[in-house]
Amino acid sequence: MTPQAPKEDFSDAEIEVTEPKRYAAGLGGVFHSMEPAITQMGLGRTARLMTKINHKDGFDCMSCAWPDPDHRKIAEFCENGGKAVTWEATPLKIERSFWREHSLSSLEDKTEYWLGMQGRLIEPVYKPKGADHYEPISWDAAYAKIAEHLNALDSPDEAAFYTSGRASNEAAFLYQLFARVLGTNNLPDCSNMCHESTGTAMLHTVGIGKSTIRYNDFLESDLIIIMGQNPGTNHPRMLTALQEAKENGAKIVAINPLPEAGLIGYKDPQRVRGYLGKPTQIADQFIQIRSGGDMALLQAVSKRVLEAEAKAPGTVLDHDFIERHCDGFGAFAEHIARLDEREVARATGVPEAEIEELANRYLGAQKVIVCWAMGITQHRKGVDTIREIINLLLLRGNIGKPGAGASPIRGHSNVQGDRTMGVWEQMPDSFLDALGKEFNFEPPRHHGVDAVHGIRALDEGRIKVWMGLGGNLLGAISDTNLAESAMRKTRLSVQLSTKLNRSHVITGEEALILPVLGRTEVDMQETGPQYVTVEDSVCAVHASHGQIPPLSDQMRSETAIIAGLGHATFGDRHGIDWLGMGRDYDVIRDHISRVVPGCENYNEKTRRKDGFVLPNGPRDERRFDTETGKARITVNELEHVECPPGRLLLQTVRSHDQFNTTIYSLNDRYRGIKKGRYVIFVNPDDLAELGLADGQTVDIFSEWKDEPDRVLRGFRVVAFPTARGCAAAYFPEANVLVPLDSTALESNTPVSKAVVIRLEPSREPAGVGRPAVV
Repeated sequence: MTPQAPKEDFSDAEIEVTEPKRYAAGLGGVFHSMEPAITQMGLGRTARLMTKINHKDGFDCMSCAWPDPDHRKIAEFCENGGKAVTWEATPLKIERSFWREHSLSSLEDKTEYWLGMQGRLIEPVYKPKGADHYEPISWDAAYAKIAEHLNALDSPDEAAFYTSGRASNEAAFLYQLFARVLGTNNLPDCSNMCHESTGTAMLHTVGIGKSTIRYNDFLESDLIIIMGQNPGTNHPRMLTALQEAKENGAKIVAINPLPEAGLIGYKDPQRVRGYLGKPTQIADQFIQIRSGGDMALLQAVSKRVLEAEAKAPGTVLDHDFIERHCDGFGAFAEHIARLDEREVARATGVPEAEIEELANRYLGAQKVIVCWAMGITQHRKGVDTIREIINLLLLRGNIGKPGAGASPIRGHSNVQGDRTMGVWEQMPDSFLDALGKEFNFEPPRHHGVDAVHGIRALDEGRIKVWMGLGGNLLGAISDTNLAESAMRKTRLSVQLSTKLNRSHVITGEEALILPVLGRTEVDMQETGPQYVTVEDSVCAVHASHGQIPPLSDQMRSETAIIAGLGHATFGDRHGIDWLGMGRDYDVIRDHISRVVPGCENYNEKTRRKDGFVLPNGPRDERRFDTETGKARITVNELEHVECPPGRLLLQTVRSHDQFNTTIYSLNDRYRGIKKGRYVIFVNPDDLAELGLADGQTVDIFSEWKDEPDRVLRGFRVVAFPTARGCAAAYFPEANVLVPLDSTALESNTPVSKAVVIRLEPSREPAGVGRPAVV
C-alpha cells in the first residue's frame, strides 16, 4: 500500500513534554527506525535496502559521514540512517496534480516537515516569470533555459553554484568544473555553515583541514574528549565505536552545554545486553560548559600541562616532537602563563575542580583523541578554539601516532569529498593549475563567494542566477527573512533535489526544480549501471551502488544532469566531452585521477572492496604542509560572549528525528519532546530569575548590535538542565534569530551557537498555533 501525503500541516497544539532520556538506542532505536520503514516502504523494500546500507557492495548512508569499520555487521546503520533511507526511498510521488493544486503563495506557510512528506520529485518543473505555479517542462527545455540565462550574464560572477554535502565525488567534480569553465569561483557549500572553522584552523596549524586519525584509532586511544557534539542524534554509529573504545580501556570526557542522552549512556541494539542489561556509561566525566567557553577551558588545561612540566621537567611534554615538528612553543608558553583564571571561570561556568580533573586525565593518557562538531565551529572565536585543540594535542605529541589525533566529525555524508573534489570558493592555485591543464582552459583565480557572502551578494543584486546541487540553503542559512528576501531578487533559481523543501518555495523571478536520483536508486546510463564515490570523516574513499529502480524515468542522476547542462551551455568549448562523462563515470574518474592529489589510479582504487584512504601528512608521517613546514603552536587571545542582565545565550540544535533541515517526525524523544518543535529549552533556575514558568509561551528576541530585534513568537518554554545562562531551540526554525553578519572570525561561519536573546511573555497560550516570524 502506497503511503499518503499529509493534507494538513501541523501545529504544536498537541505537544507532549516528558522527562529526557538517560541513554540512547536500545530497543527504542530499533523500533523507531524499522516501524516507519516498514509502514512507508513495505517489508520487501525495507529488507532489500536495510541489508545494503553501508555495506561494501551496497550504498553509502546519506545521513552522516561517520566512517565504516573494517568488519561490517548485518545491520550496519543507525536509527537515523534507517529514517534517512525511508525518507528518500519512499514510493510516494509528487504528481502533476500537486503543482496545479498548490500555488507557491499557498506553500509559503508550510513547514519543512510538511513539504518533505509530500513525496519524491519525479519530473522537471518550471515557474515562469510572474507565475505562481510550477508547471512541467522537458529536460531539453530546462537545460536550454539555464544555458540561456548563464550565457546572457554580464559577468560569470553573476552566477553562484551552491553544493550540498550529499553530492557524490563525481557530481562535485563535474559541478566545480562547470562553474570554472563558466568563469567563476562562486562555489558556496554547506561546509561554509558548519566545519569551515575547522578547515581554516587546521590548514593553518597542521596543513590539512581534515581528521588526523583513522577509524581504528578510536579503539587504541587512552582518552577521547568529545566537545560540542551530540553523537546520539547526529552520529549514532559513533556510540558503537565509543563503547568498543571503553571496552579496550579508554576513558571518555564529554564537554557540552546540554546533557545529551548519547553522552550519558548507550544500549547497543546489536547485542543482547543492549535490550536486557544496563546502558553502557559513555562519559566518565561530563563537563557542562557555558556555550562558547570551550576556548577558555582548553587554555586552562594547557596551562596545567605546562605547570606540570615545570614541576617535573622533561616528563610531561613531548620535547622531541615539539623540537622536530613544531614551531611557536615559546610564545605560546609565555601567553598561557598569563591566563586569568577568573576569566576562565566566567567564560566556562565550570568549577576549578572539574578543570583539574580534566587536566589530570589528559596528563595521565599517552594517546588522546579530541573530537568536535558544530558546538565548537559556530562561534565567533571558533577558529581560535580549534587552534587551541591543536595546541593541546601538540604539547604531548598527540598527532601522528596510533590512538591519537584531531577528529572533526562531519555531519553530511560527503561534505568532505566535495571539498576534496574542488568545491570551494578558495581552491589553491595548484589545484586550478591541474584542472586547467587537464581540460585545456584557464580557470578563474579570484576567490568567489561563500554561503554568507553569497546571500549578501543576492541581496545587493550582484548575483542573478543561483543554482543548488541538492541541499536546502534557505532552510540552513542564518537570518531567514533576509535570505528569503535576497533569493527573490534573482532572475533564475535552480534546485537539483530529491524532495520538496523551503528552497523550492522561495524562488527567483523564474525557477526550475530538477528531480534527481537518490543514493538508494540504480543509476543507469548508456554504458550500463554506474557507481559513485564518497569520502568519510577519516579520509576513506569508497564506492556507493544504487539498489532499487527509480520511481520515474524522468529522474536523472546529479552527475548526468550536470553533464547535460555542460553540453547545453558550452557545447564543445575547450573540447570538453560533457556527454561522454555523463554516459560513463569512469571517464570522470580518469580526470579526477589526474587532477586531485591522492586520487591517482582512481578507477582502480575505488573498485577495491574496501576502497582506499587518502594520504594525510600529519597522520601518516608527521608531515605538516604549513607556511613554516611545521605544526604551528599558536597564540590566541581569549574572548567570550558577555550576556547583559536578563538575557540568555541561545544555541540552535537538531531534534533527534532530524537530519540537517530534513524533519523525519515531530518528536525528539531523547529530550522528551513529542508532537512539536516550537520550544525553547531553558534552565529552571534561569526561568525563576526571569519570572517565567515551565510551559509558558514566550516571544524570543535576538539582540545584535544596533540592528532591530529579530523575533520568533509563540514558543513554549521547556525547563531543561542546560548550562546556566544558556538556552537552546531547534533549527531551522530558530535560524531567523541569527544575524547574517554574525559570523566566526576568519571562517565566516554563522555564529548559531551564541545568540544573545531575551524572552518576553507571549499573548498566545502554550501550544496553540504556529510562531509568527516578524
